[in-house]
Amino acid sequence: MRNKDDQVVMDTNLPNILHKGKVRDTYAIGSHHLLMVATDRISAFDVVLPTAIPQKGIVLSSLSAYWFEKTRDIVENHFISMAEQGVTPEELKDHELLSSLPQAIRTRGMIVKRAQRIDIECVVRGYITGSAWAEYQKSGTVGGDPMPAGMKDGDAFPEPLFTPTTKAETGHDMPMTIDEVKNMVGSNTARLLQDSTLNLYNYAHSHALSKGIIIADTKVEFGFLDNKLILIDELLTPDSSRFWDVNLYQPGKSQPNFDKQYVRDWLTESGWNREPPGPELPNDIVNKTTERYIQAYQLITEQPWAHEQMEN
Repeated sequence: MRNKDDQVVMDTNLPNILHKGKVRDTYAIGSHHLLMVATDRISAFDVVLPTAIPQKGIVLSSLSAYWFEKTRDIVENHFISMAEQGVTPEELKDHELLSSLPQAIRTRGMIVKRAQRIDIECVVRGYITGSAWAEYQKSGTVGGDPMPAGMKDGDAFPEPLFTPTTKAETGHDMPMTIDEVKNMVGSNTARLLQDSTLNLYNYAHSHALSKGIIIADTKVEFGFLDNKLILIDELLTPDSSRFWDVNLYQPGKSQPNFDKQYVRDWLTESGWNREPPGPELPNDIVNKTTERYIQAYQLITEQPWAHEQMEN
């Protein structure tokens, strides 16, 4: 049997929508708070695929909540509570939207503070792979900066790299130089973005490593609330990060992972040109992706999965 919170959620269709992203739907709750719902949609190469990954949204929101609580001492964030917890600011207790949420939304929704988003993806790379590896193979650089000779795909950088990109609503995010970030937000905020991102990564990398996962890279987002920089959106999930199995880690080859690289690899092998529309994913890819996302949650949090597994 399938629990109500385990059904697939591709669209949320609630009132007061503010934004529909590739994966998250965001709703206004009054003037100062938001409901952010992680759906089971999956995107790859900046294209939303037509196939859902069951329970993925539950993993994304639950793992984000875990990390938001763990990292509050490093940088403040927008997280208040999971929607299913029923812990809300006093002025929201009787809000119509929250009082009538379906269970499938409650398990995927976070109640957060409303901030002014900075339109920069703050990417940090601890290991060379993906687009960084492709650049290195061509020019020996990453983000335009020279790297040590002789690196292999999957090698750790001498120090983690801050490689920000634009945040595109449609199409592909584009790399930004530090000077471009400074021109957009000012030197002081640019330095805060870089320092906060690297501090978060260093803490999370060490924490996850002790649980058996290498965080190869990740991306985070920031905003301003009351003139203070805070973390927003999601945090250190299999969607926003590369999670590798530390026990099987071996530079020079594709790393066994707990993230959506499994989907990316299948898409690359399928011959898809990375332009919309994306292809349907086979059932075995869908099921194994769900399993890997749940494994990531269980390993990092050391908590059992509280949601009944889907039947095929």
